[in-house]
Amino acid sequence: MAQGLDLERAEGSAAAAAGRGWPRAVLSGLCASLVGIGLARFGYTPLIPALIQEGWFSPAESAYLGAANLAGYLVGALLGRSMAALPARPVLRIMMILASAAFFACADPISFSWMFAWRFAAGLAGGVLMVLAATTVLPHVPAARWGVASGTIFMGVGIGACASGTLVPLLLRHGLVQTWLGLGVLAALLTAAAWSGWPASDRGVRTSSRPRRGATTVSGVRTLSLQYALNALGLVPHMVFLVDYVARGLHEGVATGARYWVLYGAGAMVGPLLTGHAADRIGFRRALQIAYVLQAVAVGLPVVSSSVPTLVVSSLLVGAFTPGIVTLVFGRVLELAAGDSAGARAGWSTATTSYALMQAAGAYAFSFMFARTGGGYTILFGTGACALALALVINLRSSR
Repeated sequence: MAQGLDLERAEGSAAAAAGRGWPRAVLSGLCASLVGIGLARFGYTPLIPALIQEGWFSPAESAYLGAANLAGYLVGALLGRSMAALPARPVLRIMMILASAAFFACADPISFSWMFAWRFAAGLAGGVLMVLAATTVLPHVPAARWGVASGTIFMGVGIGACASGTLVPLLLRHGLVQTWLGLGVLAALLTAAAWSGWPASDRGVRTSSRPRRGATTVSGVRTLSLQYALNALGLVPHMVFLVDYVARGLHEGVATGARYWVLYGAGAMVGPLLTGHAADRIGFRRALQIAYVLQAVAVGLPVVSSSVPTLVVSSLLVGAFTPGIVTLVFGRVLELAAGDSAGARAGWSTATTSYALMQAAGAYAFSFMFARTGGGYTILFGTGACALALALVINLRSSR
């Protein structure tokens, strides 16, 4: 009996030590999402006009390079589940190095195939980091702090979206090569900052601050993944058409449209923290339901009004939930997994893949609708709002 008490005290001491170190691990997770998604994906968008103007690539080739990153992300999300069997710390380090190296490689446009391969590699690294980073860190965080911790990790996505409209244009003043190199240096610095912060063990701490919800079920993950996919579809109109709607649809010009994109980025900066804080207070499922309602309203606002206050609110809210919904779905996966780290990684991989597939398919589908309707912006926003409403209905009707 004495040995049992000693073992319990030892486990408690280990858990307390791990609990004290979780902020450092969360910072590493933030760096990973910033490098793998925030910079590697969002940093490319403002580079497209410069790639074309400088004669590096044609408009079609530049678009294909963007698609290469999305394709790599899908592959990385699928590989993330199998890579979960490996020690997480070296895998995460290697993926951050790969994403950083891709920036330096792209500074020398040897050929289209060269650029395509490195953009694909950056996307693959981002997909693996999205699946493994948070699922490696969160088991070491007290359950009562899951929301804020995951929100902080995924805030890297929002920081990248904001940087795409601020930092990258500043770097472009010095040239394309310098811009790629500057992004590479930043990614390398973030990789170094995250290096020693990853948990040394894949085994998380035990915590009783939140009750377990039962074992992960295939139906529960599938239902959540379907909601997440519909959420991705609902966000596409703003992600793709917001600036064009303001600039050409409302005849306000590109400069005015860019201002609303800045608002979108500002919302993305704080969204994950706000949604995470809400989830810690009311639970992830309840927070998800509220998020679906607010998103459906925000996406549908341009259908009923094009006034400045309406568009400001719409841009901020949709921007906030673009990375904010990631926090909530990830937290819900953890609840369904009920402490099973392997189950959490498998479920998160499934959800991430569903989101990526629907986002890519939705971009093509909405582009097709836009062309067939001769520039029917309101149809796009209305369809997006309906997709989010459907996600809410599925959530309310599900038993878990």
